Amino acid sequence: MTQLSEFPITKRWPPVNPEAIQLYSVPTPNGIKISIALEEMGLAYDPHLVSFAKNEQTSDAFLSLNPNNKIPAIIDPNGPDGAPVALFESGAILIYLAEKSGMLLPEAAAERYKVLQWLMFQMGGLGPMFGQLGYFTKFAGKEIEDPRPRERYSAEGARLLKVLDQQLEGNDWVAGAYSIADIAIAPWIRAARDFYAVGDLIGLDKTKNVSAYLDRFLARPAVQRGLNVPARD
Repeated sequence: MTQLSEFPITKRWPPVNPEAIQLYSVPTPNGIKISIALEEMGLAYDPHLVSFAKNEQTSDAFLSLNPNNKIPAIIDPNGPDGAPVALFESGAILIYLAEKSGMLLPEAAAERYKVLQWLMFQMGGLGPMFGQLGYFTKFAGKEIEDPRPRERYSAEGARLLKVLDQQLEGNDWVAGAYSIADIAIAPWIRAARDFYAVGDLIGLDKTKNVSAYLDRFLARPAVQRGLNVPARD
């Protein structure tokens, strides 16, 4: 606990197990990437709910860990140099956890970079586009009368989904073997279908491979365990 006590966030969210990875998150598409990865890798972790309803993501305690006020973020008390390491940005955390555990990111350079390129596909494309489309269909953006934002994000979301569908032709997983790229991508497909309810706008029902891919992902026991972590109030 001595090392973790150096992080101000631990005063607001005290560790249960000071030797475990401390996860500060909400079960959103970005948040569950990390809880699912931790479950898949069998790494011990303490989940801490950062309540959006209470605007805890903008609190001084959370900002001390992530100045960009976005979940998820972690502290690993047992970092690679024997000292705690603090990280934010879900893609960076996924890479870190894969390297720490030696799982879900190949060692061979060619296969490793194949996984990383699809991870970046989600980080730079699929997630932002689906998130914006969700805003303009489900949240305050739906009140905007100008149809162009919704049309723009619908078209780009559909294009990205087609790219993914093509990549999955003949493949169970996006980079061949199950990896952190799938843990990044599949939660956003689930969100588009089940939370934002924009499957029809992006042509999800017309894809040949994506729906089956999502079903395979959701059938994994570790995925099921990580879907609602941290539990909401």
